[in-house]
Amino acid sequence: MTSQATPEEPADRAPSAATEPQVARDVRGGDGARPASAGTPVAVPDTAAVDAAVARPLHIFDTTLRDGAQREGINLSVADKLTIARHLDDFGVGFIEGGWPGANPRDTEFFARAREEITFRNAQLVAFGATRRAGGSAADDLQVKALVDSGAPVVTLVAKAHDRHVELALRTTLDENLAMVRDTVAYLRDQGRRVFVDCEHFFDGYAANPAYAKSVVRAASEAGADVVVLCDTNGGMLPAQIQAVTATVLADTGARLGVHAQDDTGCAVANTLAAVDAGATHVQCTANGYGERVGNANLFPVVAALELKYGRTVLPEGALAEMTRISHAIAEVVNLTPSTHQPYVGVSAFAHKAGLHASAIKVDPDLYQHIDPELVGNRIRMLVSDMAGRASIELKGKELGIDLGEDRALVGRVVERVKERELAGYSYEAADASFELLLRDELRRGAHGGAEGEAPSRFFRVESWRAITEDRPDGTHANEATVKLWAKGERILATAEGNGPVNALDRALRVALERIYPQLAKFELRDYKVRILEGRSGTESTTRVLISTGDGDGEWSTVGVAENVIAASWHALEDAYTYGLLRAGVAPVE
Repeated sequence: MTSQATPEEPADRAPSAATEPQVARDVRGGDGARPASAGTPVAVPDTAAVDAAVARPLHIFDTTLRDGAQREGINLSVADKLTIARHLDDFGVGFIEGGWPGANPRDTEFFARAREEITFRNAQLVAFGATRRAGGSAADDLQVKALVDSGAPVVTLVAKAHDRHVELALRTTLDENLAMVRDTVAYLRDQGRRVFVDCEHFFDGYAANPAYAKSVVRAASEAGADVVVLCDTNGGMLPAQIQAVTATVLADTGARLGVHAQDDTGCAVANTLAAVDAGATHVQCTANGYGERVGNANLFPVVAALELKYGRTVLPEGALAEMTRISHAIAEVVNLTPSTHQPYVGVSAFAHKAGLHASAIKVDPDLYQHIDPELVGNRIRMLVSDMAGRASIELKGKELGIDLGEDRALVGRVVERVKERELAGYSYEAADASFELLLRDELRRGAHGGAEGEAPSRFFRVESWRAITEDRPDGTHANEATVKLWAKGERILATAEGNGPVNALDRALRVALERIYPQLAKFELRDYKVRILEGRSGTESTTRVLISTGDGDGEWSTVGVAENVIAASWHALEDAYTYGLLRAGVAPVE
């Protein structure tokens, strides 16, 4: 478990007013009155709703907005945090840790706006902070007061549970650290707040001094903490260790325990579930496993395991089926590409490639799937490659809405054509649109008696194209493309410039066709990837290009292969425009 600000560090723990968090200094005036900048009075928490949430047999506690935001590459605005909070509430988590009010202006603003702008249906908002400073009192500690002023009905306090951290980081005594825990918990309870205590570095501290680590748990619980969370802050523990220690601490203290696991050993989800096996009833996670270093326990596989493997109801009815959508929506907000291989919610989580697997899935999908993907809002996908057999092609056709029936000859032709093209460098795993065009071409060929020379059904026929890049004396470059094609009986010649030869080709093709097919105005090239395949000799090589195109309502991917990147790009573009028009409901020209 990590923190956004560092009031636990020695310099920040000094009782000097100069080192108080800037926002916290402005929370109250010298007479304790609320400042004008605080706006409307702090809302009184709905104690009945909070009590009901705390009484749940198993807490799902999300800390994406605080601990998850510490991942490298994530920088959340207040608007981002509000959007993610709404998604998490929709998913049905019980507690959303919003940040550290008083430690930075962004988090202080988040709590103020969340009170005004979000009506939580499922979650309780949680403020994060630290125990009071050594040698002081919670009632006089400005950062503790900032937690109350946040209006959050629940507060999570971070407390040191490792004796070396107490002495070296806090620079205080072990007894004073226990007093800091008791005083702060008791004060917040007196202010009407529910309190969770995160015992930082607990498992490492337990290994060094188990008696002291357990004394911190007792101090928090006896002072009124509803949950005491055992934190694997460095992420170095393994499931057997987590389970053994959690079971011992539960037996020795009687406290309600939670777990917070970092993923430095790749075991955060397993460690979280091991703690549940040992009696923990509060799990702290982040969406998509976001967090500092390699991340935290991933909310989605933890929840899916609890619901589907343990049979524990931890979400509102129907919420689990929204899991994939919520995962991807949060990834969009943080501006990180969703992991394709993430358990349960990744696009590859239920993707099947081997022909043997496909044959079995055709008989019974459960033969190679541990759950029905629709339970978590995902879907089965059949990958088409040179490993594909007849069953793969039949299932992929069904996935694309094309019934191949019992036409074994057609399926056989498709299998052979896929294998031939993959040998030439094509890859259809990430290019469903190109595969569907191939499949439709073979269907049409079959309808015409399977004649090898039968041309595919398309919207335009290309006569020729060319792209020119010109170096100019001033060091700049000019890129121009010319396309000659036939569409609806009309010969069209179009020329366009672009910021590169591929962009120029894209624009020229658009100029040539937009008058005849106005649907093209909605098309937008979203992504462009180039891969140089193994060369045959020297610098001679084959290039594969993958293009993703969107129309505002969805996205599709096409592939092109050639001996140079421009030609490969052209083939991918041609497929992209053809599939997009097909998708738009335009009838192909026979």
